[in-house]
Amino acid sequence: MSVSTMRLTIAELLAGLTTAGPDDLHTEYRRLVGALWHDGELTDEAAAAVPALVAYLDEAGDDRRGYVIILLALLAEAEYPVVDGAVATAVRGGLDRYLDLAGDAVAGRPLTLALLYLLSHFPGDRDRILAAVEHLELDPDDLSRLDRALSTLDLDAPDLGTLWPSPSVWVLTEDEREFHQEWLQTLTPGQATTAWENDTRTLLGYSGAMAYWAVRFGAPAATREVASPDGAGSFGYPIEAPFDGSGTEMFARHADAFSCPSCRGTLGFAHDMVRCEACSTRYPIARGVLDLSAGVREPDVLDDATAGLLSRLGEMPGLGVHYEAVLRPAFLRIAGANWGGAVTPADEDAYLVRRIRPVDGPVLDLAAGAGRWTAVVARAVGKDRLIALDIDLAMLGALRDRLPGVPAVRSSAFDLPFGDATLGAVNCWNALHAFPDDAARAIAEVGRVLRPGGTFTMMTFLFDSDPIVRYFQSSHYFPSRVEGMLLFEMDEIRRWLADAGMTVRDASGPGSFAFITAVRT
Repeated sequence: MSVSTMRLTIAELLAGLTTAGPDDLHTEYRRLVGALWHDGELTDEAAAAVPALVAYLDEAGDDRRGYVIILLALLAEAEYPVVDGAVATAVRGGLDRYLDLAGDAVAGRPLTLALLYLLSHFPGDRDRILAAVEHLELDPDDLSRLDRALSTLDLDAPDLGTLWPSPSVWVLTEDEREFHQEWLQTLTPGQATTAWENDTRTLLGYSGAMAYWAVRFGAPAATREVASPDGAGSFGYPIEAPFDGSGTEMFARHADAFSCPSCRGTLGFAHDMVRCEACSTRYPIARGVLDLSAGVREPDVLDDATAGLLSRLGEMPGLGVHYEAVLRPAFLRIAGANWGGAVTPADEDAYLVRRIRPVDGPVLDLAAGAGRWTAVVARAVGKDRLIALDIDLAMLGALRDRLPGVPAVRSSAFDLPFGDATLGAVNCWNALHAFPDDAARAIAEVGRVLRPGGTFTMMTFLFDSDPIVRYFQSSHYFPSRVEGMLLFEMDEIRRWLADAGMTVRDASGPGSFAFITAVRT
């Protein structure tokens, strides 16, 4: 912790918290936290300090109580997945006091959010806790988060993968439920247990980050997202008519830019087929989606691959829209501390339209997802210049329905299927943190395919300077990264861009948001 404790006793640290004025309150709190907890780990003084922290709740006003309640939750959480460790048990010793405070609480207020975060750590007291908060009439998001955090894993019917940012926002169709159940059946007991623990950490991270922000700055803006009206995509963007045909002609107009992922040879686009002219590898194409992630050599195998591509495009059909309407706004809150709505989709749109400046050549929307920002790029540069690329077929299926005039490519960001200096601009919005261990490699690929003068626009997130916020950021678990979320420092992003032959023209954004424009030199 950057704030020195100067070997103060817990009584002295609590006294400093009590007497601190508004300008010093956060500094005194970080001093207190640093004496007992550091980056998710307990200090030697933590266990002995818990009784004093619980007793302090009787003395402090609500503004100071909220801070200490969050500290108690952090101490209990440090032993997770053990829920009956020495410190967690000591924190649980104050449960009667926490429930007394909950009895006088009002839904949505900072102190209440802090209490919900703390109470989420005591699954052994599930029934008692749920009964104590019933009078609050919590909104479905808060209640379902608390309910899931207080649950225990049932390996015969595990509740996994459909709970963030709250279980209440996941409403699956019959086909989606069937697809999800098929995935659950592939997990071993060990994998299911790990997934359960990571899901729980992710929920606790979201609840804790929201409560910590609320205690510092006031009640957060409304967090529940509402799907757009029928016939419209997320955020009101229209969904055009479903795509019909293979779409080979859309890719053919960018033939000079494409290269074979297998040998870097030239791709040929003709008669509903994509084939490398150098190594004869064939790639499936269906409904305007070209799968360059795995090629085949035999023509009859290509037919099977194309049929498989069509089938897989129908998996989890609502996931793309659900991501845009619910998951992405929630992710901006946990990664960017956007609880007050300081950054809006309109802000992101405006930055992108203002900054993207392509030279000659196609424009790539890299890691395009369901197409929310592909649509913005299309309005800025025109659909005819645009190519969308992602590795997730469910997302590309949603993108295809939204933007049938834009060719969509399934491929890796680490080995882009384009020749050197063939693209006029590249955009990568809200995606780099999804593959943080390979971020430098992806940026190097952008530098390789960009033409001189072309822009690279990007939005990602930085680790917060506050170690508590940083801890909550790291508590978000992508399915592809079991170690937790890894964000960036601005210095390392600048270094990666420079190594890729790009010069930063703008690096801005509030808090831990990073809006970046770089130019290929």
